[in-house]
Amino acid sequence: MADTVKAHAVQPLADDRVGRLRAAPFTYAEVGRTADGPVPGYRNFAKSRVLERRDFEQAADDLMRWQVQTRSGLRVWASDSPLREGTVVRMAMGVGPLALRIPCRVIYVVDEPDAKGFGYGTLPGHPESGEERFVLSRDSRGALTLTISAFSRPQTRLSKLGGPVSRWLQDHMTDRYLRSLDS
Repeated sequence: MADTVKAHAVQPLADDRVGRLRAAPFTYAEVGRTADGPVPGYRNFAKSRVLERRDFEQAADDLMRWQVQTRSGLRVWASDSPLREGTVVRMAMGVGPLALRIPCRVIYVVDEPDAKGFGYGTLPGHPESGEERFVLSRDSRGALTLTISAFSRPQTRLSKLGGPVSRWLQDHMTDRYLRSLDS
């Protein structure tokens, strides 16, 4: 896609940071709920896109190796690639001291013959509090659909003050994520 940033390599996360992020509590109580539907008290959404590509296994591999995030312009440091349950990741958007730092931990992995994906939750330091789920599915005709669902609310002072701008940024990144597997 024209405005999708070219993929960057996922960097390994330093061992000391892996330990801190694995020990950190989630910033919300409803851990794992993206698999169940809307969560009261949060902004909930689900968006889907039918992909142009038809190679399910390679698209799933891209998803599980953080290419949705890197192709969307985030810098990614992860404890595991491909990801698995318990993987911790620190993403960054922007540069230098003004970059948003986005720490998360993978809560569950979806591993079915025609559906692959994962859900991750926010850790301390993330501007939002909540969870996001990425699932790639293949229908009986071979069409691939990427679905992203999430629930969140502002966590930091900046995201609370951002109001509509914070929501716009979340929607903008979700749209970039949805286009990323076709790049």
